[in-house]
Amino acid sequence: MASPAGVSMKVKGRHVVLDNGIVRVTLTNPGGMITGISFNGLNNLMEVLNDESDRGYWSTNWSEPGGSGHFDRIQGTDFRVIVENEEQVELSFSRSWNPSLRGTTVIPLSIDRRIVMFRGLSGFYNYAIFELAEDWPDFDLAEARAVFKLRKDKFHYMAMADNRQRIMPMPEDRLPPRGRALAYPEAVRLDDPIDSDLRGEVDDKYQYSCENKDNRVHGWICADPQTGFWQITPSNEFRTGGPLKQDLTSHVGPINLAMFVSTHYAGGDLELKFREGELWKKVFGPVFIYLNSTPRRGTDPLYLWEDAKSQAQVEEESWPYSFPASEDFHKREERGSVGGRLLVRDSFLDDVDVAANSAHIGLAPPGEAGSWQRESKGYQFWARTGIDGYFTIGDVRAGEYGLYAWVPGVLGDFKLAETVTITARGHVEVGDVVFEPPRDGPTLWEIGVPDRSAAEFSVPDPNPSYVNKLYAGHPDRFRQYGLWERYAELYPEGDLVYRVGASDYTKDWFYAHVTRKTGDGYKSTTWQIKFTMDRGAAQPGGGGPYKLRIALASAKSAELQVRVNDPEASPPHFTTGVIGGDNSIARHGIHGLYWLFNVNVEREWLVEGENTVFLTQARASSPFQGLMYDYLRLEAPSSPSPSPSPSL
Repeated sequence: MASPAGVSMKVKGRHVVLDNGIVRVTLTNPGGMITGISFNGLNNLMEVLNDESDRGYWSTNWSEPGGSGHFDRIQGTDFRVIVENEEQVELSFSRSWNPSLRGTTVIPLSIDRRIVMFRGLSGFYNYAIFELAEDWPDFDLAEARAVFKLRKDKFHYMAMADNRQRIMPMPEDRLPPRGRALAYPEAVRLDDPIDSDLRGEVDDKYQYSCENKDNRVHGWICADPQTGFWQITPSNEFRTGGPLKQDLTSHVGPINLAMFVSTHYAGGDLELKFREGELWKKVFGPVFIYLNSTPRRGTDPLYLWEDAKSQAQVEEESWPYSFPASEDFHKREERGSVGGRLLVRDSFLDDVDVAANSAHIGLAPPGEAGSWQRESKGYQFWARTGIDGYFTIGDVRAGEYGLYAWVPGVLGDFKLAETVTITARGHVEVGDVVFEPPRDGPTLWEIGVPDRSAAEFSVPDPNPSYVNKLYAGHPDRFRQYGLWERYAELYPEGDLVYRVGASDYTKDWFYAHVTRKTGDGYKSTTWQIKFTMDRGAAQPGGGGPYKLRIALASAKSAELQVRVNDPEASPPHFTTGVIGGDNSIARHGIHGLYWLFNVNVEREWLVEGENTVFLTQARASSPFQGLMYDYLRLEAPSSPSPSPSPSL
């Protein structure tokens, strides 16, 4: 059997062509825009109807502090050959910044984009080094991405998970008169789509978002010839916001995205804000663009998806890659590891420390407990603990980190007090580390499960006029459009009332605390939690206050006010103030950023018999202002004297 052809690189005027006999990639010179990808008999997989600068590219959204936003499609100004032989070619398309570019849309960064092709490999690698030099202007970076726009006449089937794949609408279907925009431009009802089977459905790119930890491979399938275009991300270390951060994947276009930085499902907390001459450098990627075809005619085209998943496993096992020529990408010998065992200590539940099973544990830049979810400038490395609580986090870039964790079913965030220093080829053993979650006293009642999600609560069926059929009967039923509108339909006469001991949070606690539409506007809503106490709550000489723990899974321009037994208390007994910008209600997420509030409930506020906690979401100028609860718990005081018992 003949060996695969070697890799060739040719400069043809304004273009550079990479070819290994399987895949041919054409880029602009020196811009580095991918204008063509030839594979499996298709002369070009990219959208040939688009301008050459609008097919395959990197781009950013950024702004001066307090200024309006800019979109920068990154055009290189310098082309260099970094590696060139028959086994491998690595090319650089770079651009620097200088003061003459002030006042333009060019972001104040040096950006070096790399593309790498190997002999015999059905695809190519893509990565970039972003660098900020000292004394360059202050700015905020909201988004950085790599974009691939494929031929709409060829790629109609999208896949991102075993249970999240389908025939997608055409881009024309989203435009009038075929499509009708709904409450925001991204959501469109397909009134007269080209494929009549899609009539009446809703299309929204946010319905195909995914958590970082699950965003391994996604892409598109062409039916004739049977061809797959897949983006494989073998590591999350360069993504922002940690393993639970959600982001876009593939959507109508057909478009395939690699999101490296974004404020989606987080808001401004995840913008990269650079001030006062800060120095910064980060490597994004490599990600692998994998192209495949079926072995013979008549093969089930979903073979391409299964094969792409197998290739994703190969790429993950190869991480960190050994081939990037940039010294800024740390190879395995430049990395280290950390290990230990995580235990949970909650004396009100167990007399002994308990192994933290399936906990998320990771290294991120030093900060406060939970700061990793708002961290965007550095690298993060995460693992899951075993059933016995043991963990190893390997292939960590050398540097100083905080060790963070959270445990499904346990409230709050863990952070190791000491900074962890990782050295090349070194291993740090932290031994047994103990997480003592927030706790003042025994649980009187609780609502939900502390898992940073509202998925366990009541998610309604969608309005039949606004259905995405993919999510009918799907575990991710929260991804349907317009669920926020169902609240007023389900509670037409008054707001939600939850009775401890009688109500079931899976049926009686709406997944999102939203506003209520009234005529041309909206009004705030107040939910009630009713519970009874058998004995007097205010005990003379007793211990401290009761504690109401409120964990939020999401917040968007919301203010949660808490009142106990006095719905008119002014000021309220507690307020969060205005918080949140994750927009998860509108974007079909079941969580955004996590918030934990610990509210003192004074004994004199409580009474013998029935008590009511009033929860008011006080901000109401939009249907998308609101909260998602993760978990609520009322604890008795830590007093040694007997505590009142709730009557169930």
